[in-house]
Amino acid sequence: MRLSRIIMALTVGLAVVAVPTAAGAAQPQPTPSATATTDPPQPPPYAPQPPALTVNRPTIYLGETVILTGTGFGPNETVDIVVTVTPFAAPADGQAPARRSDGSTVAMAPVAHQASAPLTFTARTDAQGRFTKSYKPSVTGLLTFTATGRESGRTASTQLRVLHKKQPLPVTGDSMGTPMKLGGGLVGAGAVMLLLTLAWRRRQRLGGAAH
Repeated sequence: MRLSRIIMALTVGLAVVAVPTAAGAAQPQPTPSATATTDPPQPPPYAPQPPALTVNRPTIYLGETVILTGTGFGPNETVDIVVTVTPFAAPADGQAPARRSDGSTVAMAPVAHQASAPLTFTARTDAQGRFTKSYKPSVTGLLTFTATGRESGRTASTQLRVLHKKQPLPVTGDSMGTPMKLGGGLVGAGAVMLLLTLAWRRRQRLGGAAH
């Protein structure tokens, strides 16, 4: 009798403990899709600016200096710059043509050494891929600068017009002849007037002596 009571008490205790566990298992569990958080949208990959090459002055006279500025190249890389010279086929703006002795004009033709091989030099970029370089042309014409990064392979170009210095036109033999001829004519006319004046004064003296 006592054993049956003990077994019944144990059975009731196990039933009481099992009720909360069964109730928890019966509750619906959240699905993974309901609790998962979505990742924030990723920004697009960084697109570097395109390479560019500029000069601070598009036209200069021979002997002056320009500043080349390059942007958009690789950081801390060496940039090779090639200069191609194209001679002018006609006088540039502000450049006076040569004048012949007969007064006609003729265009100044570039000398042969101006069509020499392209010049080359280098520049070094900073951490932002930018560089500046001064350049003093030694020839006239249309200069094309082409810059290429050794590591990045990026390239850009720009142009510069280099003109002859303004100089006064030389005085030719014909241009000097006209003033000399005019001066000689004036001197001759003055001599004739002087002789006429002396002759008139002499006649006046002789006339007064006769009276």
